[in-house]
Parts: sequence; C-alpha cells; structure tokens
Amino acid sequence: MEFSRRVFVGGAVTTLAGVTASAVIAAPGKKVLPVAEAAPPKAPATPKAADMPPLLKEALAALDRHDRRVGHRDRIGLVDFTEHSSKKRFQLVDVASGQIIGSYLVAHGRGSDPGHTGWVKRLSNRPGSNASSCGSFVIANRYYGKHGASRRLMGLDPENSLALERAIVIHGASYVDSSLIHSQGQIGRSLGCFSVEQSEIAAVLDKLGEGRLLYASDARA
Repeated sequence: MEFSRRVFVGGAVTTLAGVTASAVIAAPGKKVLPVAEAAPPKAPATPKAADMPPLLKEALAALDRHDRRVGHRDRIGLVDFTEHSSKKRFQLVDVASGQIIGSYLVAHGRGSDPGHTGWVKRLSNRPGSNASSCGSFVIANRYYGKHGASRRLMGLDPENSLALERAIVIHGASYVDSSLIHSQGQIGRSLGCFSVEQSEIAAVLDKLGEGRLLYASDARA
C-alpha cells in the first residue's frame, strides 16, 4: 500500500489513538467562534473502516496495545513491506493531525530478498538470518556507529522480540539512494536494519525520537 494522500482522516486518528483535539474547526462557510465563546467540542463520529488505510489502523491498534512501553504518542513511523523497495514505503505520521510529515525510501534485509528482486519474500526474527522483521518496535537510544548516527530498536512482539540482540537499528546507508532506482530499478539491501538515505537520516532520527513507535507490516490486502 502506497500512501497517496498527504493527510489521513484526522478525526479517525484522533479517535483511535486516544488523542484529544485541541482546536475547534468550523464547517465550510461557517464562522469560527472566538476561543472564549466556543462551545465544548462534540465527540468525533466513529470513523468508517474505509476512511483509513489498513496499515494505519494496524499501527494505531499497536500503539494502544503497547501503551505502557511507548512513552510518546505524538508521532509514529510506518513501514509497508508489501511495497517494492523503489517506493517510499516508510512514512512518519503526526497522530493528532493525521498528516504525513515525511516519506522515505527504506531497505529490507538480504535474508528477506535473497534474489535481490526488491520485494520482501520472507521475514525472520532469527539471529544470523539477515532478514527484516515486522511488528511493533519502540525507538531506543541514539548512538554513533559504523553507519554514523543511528537509533536502536526494541521489538515488542514475538515476531521481532530479538531486534535488540540482532542489532536491528535505523541508520543511513549509501545503498539506499534514489539514483539506484534509476540505474537498477531498486535500492540495496541491509542486514535486517531499517536503512534510509544518508541525506535523510538526520531528519528521520530527529522526528522519530526515543520512546516512539515504529510499526512494520507485511500484511497483504
């Protein structure tokens, strides 16, 4: 699933993630009341399932499920491993507004795509598999390693519980570059890490800081 809209359904995101709206929005053509005169906001209507991309619904459910482990609920990262690696399948979403605040290329593991087709064929939580894992991760500390600025990840689900032991992290890499798509039709592969373009890593690490949720899915529609 490639996100084609820059804004998800704000009301739906607010409802499912348990965030209280802080502004009163008038309907088209209506006057916005001054703050001092505004009536208490009405509870948002229950969103229709068709109004929200499935991956976002999965991520918000995970956000609630791991509420005690995820300290910050303002932004979440979504990775759609059903998409080809030539697509910007890593999205950062502002939960309160429903806006996509960043879209990035992201590599999957060599073990997930042995033939280097650009498609994820399998996932694994096994050490030494060099494969990607799906599920919920909480962003851990920032550090500087052989790939420069990076952030560690802690797996919250059975399918990614060994992420910290496997050193699955977010980092920048030269093999993730849009120029490679033009020359070979896809980006390179990692050893299971969420590798992004070196020109984007600073923004990703800043926006998706410690204590936030990264949710990766390979669910087929």
